[in-house]
Amino acid sequence: MKILLTGATGYIGKRLLPILVEKGYEVICCVRDPDRFNPPASLRSQIQVIQVDLLDKDSLKNIPKDIKGAYYLVHSMSATSDYELLEKTSAINFRNAINKTTARHVIYLSGIINESSLSKHLSSRKNVEVELSKGNYNFTTLRSGIIIGSGSASFEIIRDLVEKLPIMIAPIWLNTKCQPIGVTDVITLLASTMFNEITYNQDFDIGGPDILTYKEMLLEFGRVRNLKRRIFIVPVMTPRLSSYWLFFVTSISYKLAIALVDSMKVEVICRDNRLNEMLDITPLSYNETLADAFTKIESNEIVSTWKDSLISSDLNINISDLIHVPSFGCFVDKRERSYDNLDECVDRIWRIGGDTGWYYGNWLWRLRGFIDKLFGGVGLRRGRTNEIELTAGDSVDFWRVLYANKNEGRLLLFAEMKLPGEAWLEFRIVKNKLVQTATFRPLGLLGRLYWFSVYPFHGLIFNGMLNKLVNG
Repeated sequence: MKILLTGATGYIGKRLLPILVEKGYEVICCVRDPDRFNPPASLRSQIQVIQVDLLDKDSLKNIPKDIKGAYYLVHSMSATSDYELLEKTSAINFRNAINKTTARHVIYLSGIINESSLSKHLSSRKNVEVELSKGNYNFTTLRSGIIIGSGSASFEIIRDLVEKLPIMIAPIWLNTKCQPIGVTDVITLLASTMFNEITYNQDFDIGGPDILTYKEMLLEFGRVRNLKRRIFIVPVMTPRLSSYWLFFVTSISYKLAIALVDSMKVEVICRDNRLNEMLDITPLSYNETLADAFTKIESNEIVSTWKDSLISSDLNINISDLIHVPSFGCFVDKRERSYDNLDECVDRIWRIGGDTGWYYGNWLWRLRGFIDKLFGGVGLRRGRTNEIELTAGDSVDFWRVLYANKNEGRLLLFAEMKLPGEAWLEFRIVKNKLVQTATFRPLGLLGRLYWFSVYPFHGLIFNGMLNKLVNG
């Protein structure tokens, strides 16, 4: 039986995919950029990948007509300030496309919308729900609040705040109540709802057993991590200042910070827990979800992370458009060294960034990340998802992985920092040497001035990094 999965490269979609395959479904994965989709080899025989952009009606013709169910797991809240219109248009296009198939059930993961006054983000989710419900199929909405799990945006924001700030001067919205739910429970509920007739044409709030303020969530996180924290609430911090506070302390983009602050002023508490009873599911407590998340982190088993989604940056790119590094009109810094041991050299390349750092002049990399943050960029705080593995689409600090082939010994990164141009950084094994190439395509005179201003530092940083990569 064929199931359509939108958002297959997203945080929830990546985790739901193996569960659906395990249930025996043939999963049709909708992706906008196939080069960013790297499913495990064990799943590939039971899935089909199609290229679909929900804003491009022609691409929706790629959806097979014989699907029986579909998941709608996409949103655009940090892609643009006009995301409400984009989300509504995407929902309408999707609904019209699914109406032409044999699908009998569509499931949408939305947000809890029980307050009379909603944020722009939650209002948009509600509008999407309204449009999807007009289809000629059975429709079910699962509405969740804060999702806690290894790699989730909420978890990483809480972690950043608690682990970096012993004392917090925080905005008043930290007193807002919410009902967090673990990502494992979200996946279980999504999988168990498909084709379950008792859920047809209804909406359900989903949440864990605990109702907490954001302040309580932060303090409890600190207690679990044995970190004593003090939080002082001030009523004078405006939404804009709150967004800056969240942006500079955590790894999220500024647009995402604005959307989250707007939503965090609204209580997200479940009306009831009837779906748990209907499906005989007992969600984990907040403490249990934290313990589960850290177990995954410590064993390096993070399946997906919000940071690898393009919402973690302000760029809207297709990897296929950037994988061929240009040469015309570009500045190139190319260096090469013979390595002592091939396996050790490649292993060091594959560990670059994140907690490992950049092998040489890390304080300069941190300074560049801080400057990037000042100009509204992603900075270095994003880190990386897995400390030893890299695949196309992953984030590495302020870079995006375009190509990663360990057997070939080639890693290609694209800069997502704020730049007057475009930049690539490539590591490539050629015979018995490591070739390290930095390419910059300047935008106008400012781009050229930028290149010549930073070029003196290249000799220091890039030489030092290359020596460490080849010699350890």
